[in-house]
Amino acid sequence: MAMGSIRASDDDDLEDMPMSEINVTPMVDVMLVLLIIFMVAAPLMTTGVPVQLPKTAAPKVAQSKKPQEVTVDKDGNPSIAKEVYTMASIVPRLREMAATDKDQVILVRGDRDVPYGKVMEVMGLVGQAGFTKVSLIAQSPGGAAPAASPAPMAAPSAAAPAGTAR
Repeated sequence: MAMGSIRASDDDDLEDMPMSEINVTPMVDVMLVLLIIFMVAAPLMTTGVPVQLPKTAAPKVAQSKKPQEVTVDKDGNPSIAKEVYTMASIVPRLREMAATDKDQVILVRGDRDVPYGKVMEVMGLVGQAGFTKVSLIAQSPGGAAPAASPAPMAAPSAAAPAGTAR
């Protein structure tokens, strides 16, 4: 019993014909690479815990008055709205402002060359005047608009400054 080809001699022409089957190996390779890319990239794309927020017909909370800025220049002198004060003379002005609106936000800006203690001293004076919402302003590294850092105010005391920055 001899082993031979099952094909007839006329079937030799079929070998020259293009293959009609789909080669899925390259497609599977590409899909696996894409899967790995998405598995690595997906956790990086989330910024927080996803929640479905309820809808409400309530109007947006109106922003209160524009925040008032207290600036400490490079000489360590505080100023409000371009009016320069001394450390002693700014307290009555701050108390006058607090008498009209204690909930007003006060932004404290300090020149980069001013010692940190001077800026904290001004923050303490703002807290002693009665303000509870005090923030520090810093410039972003890219030079964009200043970023405000909220600083809740504690009860003022003589031993420690009234505000702390987060």
